[in-house]
Amino acid sequence: MSELTLTRHDADFATSPQLQPEDLAAVARAGFRSVINNRPDGEGGDTQPLSKEIEAAARKVGLEYAYLPVVPTEINDDHVARYAELLASLPKPILGFCYTGGRAAKLFKLATGA
Repeated sequence: MSELTLTRHDADFATSPQLQPEDLAAVARAGFRSVINNRPDGEGGDTQPLSKEIEAAARKVGLEYAYLPVVPTEINDDHVARYAELLASLPKPILGFCYTGGRAAKLFKLATGA
Protein backbone atom coordinates (compact mmCIF):
# COMPACT_ATOMS: atom_id res chain seq x y z
CA MET A 1 0.00 0.00 0.00
CA SER A 2 1.62 3.23 -1.09
CA GLU A 3 -0.85 5.53 0.61
CA LEU A 4 -2.94 4.76 3.68
CA THR A 5 -6.67 4.47 3.11
CA LEU A 6 -8.29 5.55 6.36
CA THR A 7 -11.84 5.93 7.58
CA ARG A 8 -12.07 8.09 10.70
CA HIS A 9 -14.71 7.05 13.22
CA ASP A 10 -13.77 9.56 15.92
CA ALA A 11 -10.70 11.50 17.05
CA ASP A 12 -9.12 8.37 18.56
CA PHE A 13 -10.07 5.61 16.12
CA ALA A 14 -9.84 4.91 12.40
CA THR A 15 -10.02 1.82 10.21
CA SER A 16 -8.08 0.66 7.20
CA PRO A 17 -8.04 -2.22 4.75
CA GLN A 18 -5.28 -4.85 5.03
CA LEU A 19 -1.92 -3.42 6.04
CA GLN A 20 1.40 -4.78 4.84
CA PRO A 21 4.45 -4.70 7.12
CA GLU A 22 5.95 -1.87 5.07
CA ASP A 23 2.83 0.26 5.77
CA LEU A 24 3.46 0.50 9.50
CA ALA A 25 5.99 3.33 9.21
CA ALA A 26 3.31 5.43 7.43
CA VAL A 27 0.80 4.48 10.15
CA ALA A 28 3.21 5.82 12.78
CA ARG A 29 3.92 8.96 10.74
CA ALA A 30 0.15 9.55 10.50
CA GLY A 31 0.14 9.87 14.29
CA PHE A 32 -1.30 6.52 15.33
CA ARG A 33 0.08 4.94 18.48
CA SER A 34 -1.62 1.52 18.28
CA VAL A 35 -2.85 -0.99 15.72
CA ILE A 36 -5.51 -3.70 16.12
CA ASN A 37 -5.45 -6.54 13.58
CA ASN A 38 -8.81 -8.32 13.16
CA ARG A 39 -7.86 -10.57 10.26
CA PRO A 40 -7.16 -14.23 11.05
CA ASP A 41 -3.84 -15.51 9.71
CA GLY A 42 -4.26 -17.32 6.42
CA GLU A 43 -7.66 -15.82 5.60
CA GLY A 44 -6.27 -14.25 2.42
CA GLY A 45 -3.92 -17.04 1.43
CA ASP A 46 -0.25 -16.54 0.71
CA THR A 47 -0.60 -12.85 -0.16
CA GLN A 48 -1.67 -11.92 3.37
CA PRO A 49 1.15 -11.22 5.83
CA LEU A 50 1.10 -13.12 9.11
CA SER A 51 0.19 -11.32 12.30
CA LYS A 52 3.70 -11.83 13.68
CA GLU A 53 5.17 -10.05 10.62
CA ILE A 54 2.86 -7.07 11.06
CA GLU A 55 3.50 -7.02 14.80
CA ALA A 56 7.28 -6.94 14.29
CA ALA A 57 6.97 -4.05 11.84
CA ALA A 58 4.62 -2.18 14.19
CA ARG A 59 6.91 -2.55 17.19
CA LYS A 60 9.93 -1.53 15.10
CA VAL A 61 8.34 1.89 14.52
CA GLY A 62 7.10 2.27 18.11
CA LEU A 63 3.46 1.20 17.71
CA GLU A 64 1.55 -0.95 20.16
CA TYR A 65 -0.03 -3.98 18.50
CA ALA A 66 -3.01 -6.17 19.32
CA TYR A 67 -4.23 -9.25 17.46
CA LEU A 68 -7.91 -10.09 17.76
CA PRO A 69 -8.71 -12.39 14.82
CA VAL A 70 -12.40 -12.46 14.00
CA VAL A 71 -14.28 -14.23 11.21
CA PRO A 72 -16.77 -11.64 9.89
CA THR A 73 -19.83 -13.88 10.23
CA GLU A 74 -18.86 -15.08 13.70
CA ILE A 75 -18.56 -11.85 15.72
CA ASN A 76 -19.77 -12.61 19.25
CA ASP A 77 -20.09 -10.91 22.63
CA ASP A 78 -16.60 -12.02 23.69
CA HIS A 79 -15.07 -10.34 20.62
CA VAL A 80 -16.98 -7.15 21.35
CA ALA A 81 -15.95 -7.15 25.02
CA ARG A 82 -12.29 -7.73 24.11
CA TYR A 83 -12.44 -4.95 21.53
CA ALA A 84 -13.85 -2.59 24.14
CA GLU A 85 -10.96 -3.54 26.45
CA LEU A 86 -8.42 -2.85 23.71
CA LEU A 87 -10.00 0.50 22.91
CA ALA A 88 -9.81 1.45 26.58
CA SER A 89 -6.27 0.23 27.22
CA LEU A 90 -4.21 0.86 24.08
CA PRO A 91 -2.49 4.21 23.50
CA LYS A 92 -4.55 6.45 21.23
CA PRO A 93 -5.13 7.12 18.44
CA ILE A 94 -5.77 3.53 17.32
CA LEU A 95 -5.97 2.11 13.79
CA GLY A 96 -8.06 -1.05 13.38
CA PHE A 97 -7.74 -3.11 10.22
CA CYS A 98 -8.95 -6.24 8.46
CA TYR A 99 -9.44 -7.17 4.80
CA THR A 100 -11.58 -4.13 3.87
CA GLY A 101 -11.84 -2.30 7.21
CA GLY A 102 -15.51 -3.27 7.58
CA ARG A 103 -15.08 -5.88 10.30
CA ALA A 104 -12.90 -3.51 12.37
CA ALA A 105 -15.52 -0.78 11.95
CA LYS A 106 -18.31 -3.13 13.00
CA LEU A 107 -16.38 -4.20 16.10
CA PHE A 108 -15.74 -0.55 16.98
CA LYS A 109 -19.43 0.32 16.61
CA LEU A 110 -20.55 -2.68 18.69
CA ALA A 111 -17.93 -1.98 21.39
CA THR A 112 -18.69 1.73 21.68
CA GLY A 113 -22.34 1.99 20.71
CA ALA A 114 -21.31 4.53 18.06
